[in-house]
Amino acid sequence: MSTPYAPGTDPDDPQSAPWLAVIDMQKIFGEPGSQWFAPRFAETVGPIGKLVAAFGPRVTFTRFVAPETPRGAWAKYYAQWPFALQPPESEIYQLVDDLAPVAGPTLDATTFGKWTPELAARVGDGGRLLLAGVSTDCCVLSTALAAADAGVEVQVVADACAGVSDADHRRALDVMRLYGPLIQVVTVADVLGQDAEVPSIPRDAGDRPATSTAPGERTGP
Repeated sequence: MSTPYAPGTDPDDPQSAPWLAVIDMQKIFGEPGSQWFAPRFAETVGPIGKLVAAFGPRVTFTRFVAPETPRGAWAKYYAQWPFALQPPESEIYQLVDDLAPVAGPTLDATTFGKWTPELAARVGDGGRLLLAGVSTDCCVLSTALAAADAGVEVQVVADACAGVSDADHRRALDVMRLYGPLIQVVTVADVLGQDAEVPSIPRDAGDRPATSTAPGERTGP
């Protein structure tokens, strides 16, 4: 059941609510056969669905997409990952089926960080930003740091995020904690209340072993 106001809202000032940004919940990161598969991706779908229901219209879904022509260091990046050099309408860049129906228009960017002028305008001056999605150690981290630098209060929902590995997820959260109080690491229960029921989700993908990777062996964003 959705709440009449997004969590953290002053009923006399609905615009005081945080803005929820759901980062890059796309097939390229969520399907086990992908080279950029995040092993715990499936475990974030239920928690994200609960957050989206609670925040109502104050939600933005983002997508990471490849540029038409990579330039600078991005040219070397896509030389390493040529499979990802596809247009935005490609199937790999679509949101996963469980979330696509509730997403609405997406905010697309060719950069890891999604703190774009469009997202900044939605959050507003002095606003607050709640982050969920993938991957904790790349696109979520990049978005959180840029937003914090802009003076936005950022909360990263740890159990609604997934990393390239369990170890990288934890390390990224530890790095972001260093930026407190600009960035806070929270849980779904912290945001929605201790009695919040997080929907159960399939765990076949999420139960795959998640081991740390060396910096040169990363499987993608």
